[in-house]
Amino acid sequence: MAATSSCIVNLGVKGNGNPEQPFSSSKSSQLLFSSNVSFADNNTKYCLSLHSHQTLLSACLTKTKKSAFVVASAKPEHLKIMISGAPASGKGTQCELITKKYGLVHIAAGDLLRAEIASGSENGKQAKEYMEKGQLVPNEIVVMMVKDRLLQPDSQENGWLLDGYPRSLSQATALKEFGFRPDLFIVLEVNEEILVERVVGRRLDPVTGKIYHLKYSPPETEEIAARLTQRFDDTEEKVKLRLQTHRQNVEAVLSMYEDITLKVNGNLRKEDVFAQIDDALTKLFEDRKLNSESLAA
Repeated sequence: MAATSSCIVNLGVKGNGNPEQPFSSSKSSQLLFSSNVSFADNNTKYCLSLHSHQTLLSACLTKTKKSAFVVASAKPEHLKIMISGAPASGKGTQCELITKKYGLVHIAAGDLLRAEIASGSENGKQAKEYMEKGQLVPNEIVVMMVKDRLLQPDSQENGWLLDGYPRSLSQATALKEFGFRPDLFIVLEVNEEILVERVVGRRLDPVTGKIYHLKYSPPETEEIAARLTQRFDDTEEKVKLRLQTHRQNVEAVLSMYEDITLKVNGNLRKEDVFAQIDDALTKLFEDRKLNSESLAA
């Protein structure tokens, strides 16, 4: 049997009198988009407001005395991107380049976890135990942290870039149940020997939060070099455990997003890696813009 949907049009004129009653009424459901189109005729301005719901489409025509002009507006929906890859695959570097160009809010699940660990909270203590064993932190600890961050105003207003999450099918399923689905799922593919070398040589500046590499990106001064620290999970032993866990889970996650997955060769220079990502995001953004302009027209 074919699926059916309801449609309602509220047509009224706002002037000196009261607006006309709508032709019909119905309870609205979840709002999906909203758009306004204004146009003028004989010094009278009309404004058409279009609101789309899962089961309800409503439009309202109003009239005001204004100078004649034409305005059409519909802002493109902000991008929602996930980026995945093994430890030291270059996610942080690419996220920095992506957010700089596209203005997305960078949300790193690992940073959220490390902040909990640094705070000494009960969740942080439990998370550290799992991370030291190279195991995934349980969903009940991580999912709610990620969910809350995705719902913050800056993420909702600017779009988001979720870094290194989800890492398992259960995490991906939990995000789906909360209503979070990306427009694009980026996967960085890097050879394992390169990954181990990148991790073992990685160092953190506790003052600035900047990540260095003893071989590929050494600190600028001796003063900085003297204060660098190695993250507790950046040893060769622990990274090999993390790589094993990553391999066991990545295919299951990809099955959830295979229709929107972009696999990127992460063995290349960071500029060449970003060029692959940038091409895909530019096309996605332009398509979204064209759809919004078509809606406004």
